[in-house]
Amino acid sequence: MKKLQLLGNITPAQFLRDYWHKKPLLIRQAIPDFKPLLKFDKLAELARLNHVESRLVTLADGHWDMQHGPLQELPPRSQREWTMLVQGINLHDTRADELLREFRFVPDARLDDLMVSFATDGGGVGPHFDSYDVFLLQAQGRRRWRIGAQQDLSLVEGLPLKILANFEPEQEFVLEPGDMLYLPPHYAHDGVAEGECMTYSIGFRSPSFQEMGEAFLQFMADAIDLPGRYADPDLQPAKNPAEIPKEMLSSITEELNKVRWDEEDVTIFMGEYLSEPKHNVFFTPVAKPLTVGRFMEQAARRGLKLSPKTLMLYRGKHVFINGESFAVGRADKTLLDVLANQRGLGGAMLEQASSDVLEALYTWYSDGWLELG
Repeated sequence: MKKLQLLGNITPAQFLRDYWHKKPLLIRQAIPDFKPLLKFDKLAELARLNHVESRLVTLADGHWDMQHGPLQELPPRSQREWTMLVQGINLHDTRADELLREFRFVPDARLDDLMVSFATDGGGVGPHFDSYDVFLLQAQGRRRWRIGAQQDLSLVEGLPLKILANFEPEQEFVLEPGDMLYLPPHYAHDGVAEGECMTYSIGFRSPSFQEMGEAFLQFMADAIDLPGRYADPDLQPAKNPAEIPKEMLSSITEELNKVRWDEEDVTIFMGEYLSEPKHNVFFTPVAKPLTVGRFMEQAARRGLKLSPKTLMLYRGKHVFINGESFAVGRADKTLLDVLANQRGLGGAMLEQASSDVLEALYTWYSDGWLELG
């Protein structure tokens, strides 16, 4: 497997074996001569939009404050100790999406988004921990990181941010543009801007089992089939009318125990769950779509690519895209696997596509899920 400068010239397999979920890794010049992909004005413009998640964190006279977007006004850049955080930049900028895809040595099912943090001198969000893995890429200026593997994760009460009450740093680094720091989940860290700076955070999905369990039961509600209705032809006179009859409990327990699921049910649930776009992601249908014939001509010549907003996964015969699922035959599956893995298709490959797949591709194009190359 190829060594990646992004990982400090170790292979993804070495990184996953030695660092992932285990310990931090500092990579000097992971991306040499890195320049911010978006200027401050563009970030501020995104932060003003309703469908973009953003936050403003300020520290004044020792008091923390956090404001959720849309952020119509920001403090002057000359003011110290404030931070603007803008989530999901990869959904709004092609270069940011390409940067996020550099981390696809981790499966797409785990890859989340690219967040940009802009801070003035002294700005930060306080010592904290994340419940997921994160890569912190310095894009502009300098940021001083203090990190520690502490077990005490208690928080200061009464604050709008989750700030560690007893932060005990063990290591300290100053990151400059192109430097990157990997941190496993629950690793305490505190980043403070030295002068104006910008940091890119590549985050990963780590849903709680409780969250997935609740969603799975909702999913199964549409799949269970329990015919019949409760009846008690052998009912005896009630001695204690308010007491639930034991026979009633036993009968209903027996019926509910007929609810079963297998790995395929879980596969379909997980594929739909993990490919479902976030609540603030909206697709714009093509205003004047090409005719089917013209689309096929253009696709054969230019190829196709998934929209940066599209989430496409697969497992076995099942393909999942933006929360929808369907089963396909072997030939179509090969083609759609390529589309999911490469996030695009060369025009020549479309010659192998069945009429069903071509129809699906045209629908996805019309809905804004994929684009002509």
